[in-house]
Amino acid sequence: MKGESVIKRVINYFKKEWFLTGMLTAVALAALMPSVGQSGGILHLDQVTAVGIAIIFFLHGVGMSPQAIKAGITNWKLHLFVQSATFIAYPLLWLIFGNMFHAMMPAALAFGFCYLFVLPSTISSSVAMTSAAKGNVPGAIFNASLSSVLGVLITPLLIQWFMGMEGVEMDIIDTVVSISSMLLLPMIVGQLLRPVLLKLLEKRKSIINKIDKWVILLIVFNAFSDSVKDGIWSDFALSTLAMTLLFTTLILLLVVHSMQWIARKAGFNREDEIAAVFCGTKKTLAAGVPMAKVIFGANPMLGMMLLPIMFYHQIQIFYCAILANRYAKESEQEAQVAVKQTA
Repeated sequence: MKGESVIKRVINYFKKEWFLTGMLTAVALAALMPSVGQSGGILHLDQVTAVGIAIIFFLHGVGMSPQAIKAGITNWKLHLFVQSATFIAYPLLWLIFGNMFHAMMPAALAFGFCYLFVLPSTISSSVAMTSAAKGNVPGAIFNASLSSVLGVLITPLLIQWFMGMEGVEMDIIDTVVSISSMLLLPMIVGQLLRPVLLKLLEKRKSIINKIDKWVILLIVFNAFSDSVKDGIWSDFALSTLAMTLLFTTLILLLVVHSMQWIARKAGFNREDEIAAVFCGTKKTLAAGVPMAKVIFGANPMLGMMLLPIMFYHQIQIFYCAILANRYAKESEQEAQVAVKQTA
């Protein structure tokens, strides 16, 4: 009987923590069946997640009032915080620790960390995490998009400064069009259909609130499947992989919790803190790899130079998803307390 009660408690725990269970399952499936989850694989998760992200933004467009959108765009304090974190705080890490990286690892890997530090924020997962955590979604959309556009200009300049590479020209118009079609267009369509769909979606709120988390699980499965299929776990020496994993994990934890602390000291409310943490600490792999190919060309060490962002991408998704779940639970608990107090 005692054994049965323990098993029951374990089962109930995993049911309650279904999102964390899903994360671990996604990683395990990626390791066992990478061909299923890889981009262009049987499930075509690169396309599925793109559609899922569009659905998330469409639903946000329906759910957000025009006043909320205006507040998100005019929140200059949040914008300054996120862009400073992305393009000032991270590059400062290289200025402070660059010599240490060069002393401890091969030059190509050290430059890979430099490249990681100067990349812009990722878009889709930043907004998806902010949504799952009950944060300021309009502010997250604006800042993630702005970071991507600024990164087209700032990243090559910082690379030239830090690494002595020649500057490159990149098509900013294509970048803006890509961002708009992926994020802003679905949100605008949702906003236009808000009067028609709002009441219908509110009746199905329990289902709608889980969609962003399911999309995140698919993103995790896709990202880890791609990394396994591309052989980043087997193309390098075990010591190199271990060193990269250690440093990327320490960097992420340092920056995430530093940003949390600074955001609270700066007086951000919970919604703005969430957007600041998720948009200000993430780095883009989707834009980072194509930019690296343009900047570094046919450099034979490109694989090692991309290793830090490839590791960081996996870790940031996994850890930030757990953090988003924690934020969401805190928000739900505070809402329950508020209801009891007003009752």
